[in-house]
Amino acid sequence: MHTHHSALGLATALRPAQPVTLIRPHAAVRAARFFVEKFPGKSLYAVKANPSPDLIRLLWESGITHFDTASLNEVRLVREIAPDATLCFMHPIKAEEAIAEAYVEHGVRIFSLDSIEELDKIVRATKGATDLTLCVRIRVSSEHSKLSLAAKFGADPAEMKQLLIATRQVADALGICFHVGSQAMSPKAYVDAMERVRAAIVESAVTVDVVDVGGGFPSVYPDMEPPALEHYFDAIHRSFEDLPVSYSSELWCEPGRALCAEYSSLIVRVERRRGNELYINDGAYGALYDAAHVGWRFPVQLLGEPQSDTRDMAFSFYGPTCDDADHMAGPFLLPADTTAGDYIEIGMLGAYGCAMRTGFNGFGNGDTHIVTDEPMASLYMEEMEATLSSNVVKL
Repeated sequence: MHTHHSALGLATALRPAQPVTLIRPHAAVRAARFFVEKFPGKSLYAVKANPSPDLIRLLWESGITHFDTASLNEVRLVREIAPDATLCFMHPIKAEEAIAEAYVEHGVRIFSLDSIEELDKIVRATKGATDLTLCVRIRVSSEHSKLSLAAKFGADPAEMKQLLIATRQVADALGICFHVGSQAMSPKAYVDAMERVRAAIVESAVTVDVVDVGGGFPSVYPDMEPPALEHYFDAIHRSFEDLPVSYSSELWCEPGRALCAEYSSLIVRVERRRGNELYINDGAYGALYDAAHVGWRFPVQLLGEPQSDTRDMAFSFYGPTCDDADHMAGPFLLPADTTAGDYIEIGMLGAYGCAMRTGFNGFGNGDTHIVTDEPMASLYMEEMEATLSSNVVKL
């Protein structure tokens, strides 16, 4: 894997014909250290956001010791890369065989659930183990988040009393967990969710050992500039301190996007321009799944020298496959004279970018290179404004 100073330098030197993934190890290390040092509890990396072995290794070496895994393959992956890591199987609905292998072969002792049926399954699969930490997931609102996670998982608050009492009877340690949705734009998301946790604890009168506030911690995208993460941490800590739990109870979180979004970006080449539509060589079946399917807007910049002196205009993108659905509406703001042969960097793709790639229509991964410049936006650099104004340059 080669190292370059910047996306611009790479595009100028190599003029690649295929999309190029750029990784910034220093950005992942900085994000990990931020959570390790500032979150008032344990941080579990949500592996689904980016299962890159190199990234998992970086996070482990930077102090992330707990990993939120959602499948048996993720359990196996992290155990191989970080043999001493604490693995948490946090998918609320798991195959009984997966639970058994995770427990027996990979040392997993932490599981989540949101139903009596799942609780019974865990007990059977672990043969009545007495060393389990079981986290009951409660359904909470996603009203403060850009992507809802309120429909699929989570016990209804009315079901929590029975479920917490039943889980307390078999768990060595009892937890309550939730997920406020992806890209939470206000700390109030966690404050409101903690009120549901409080009500559940009071109604069930059980001793709770772990409160896991899940993921949802945001990154910076066009028209999505959240408050500083310290405000989220402070609000969570205050809410946790007010809960009726023991002094020894632990506070956990499960950042995914916030730990890896800044780790990676993508260089694409424009193959054709048709009006305000740019045909590029990656798309909906590659790293731009979210841009196509949920309308996510990523930061973009034109790469080249000297700088373009033309005004920006709004473009949409088409990807390389023969599918009309391979379309990213944007809008993506680029100089009005952008044309075929130009290179564009698309930023903040470390989360749910490369993880979503397919080989559809014969289009797959290009090369990966390390770059040492800064990501296009950051929540972790005091000296860097968390904006998406880019240094646009033109070949």
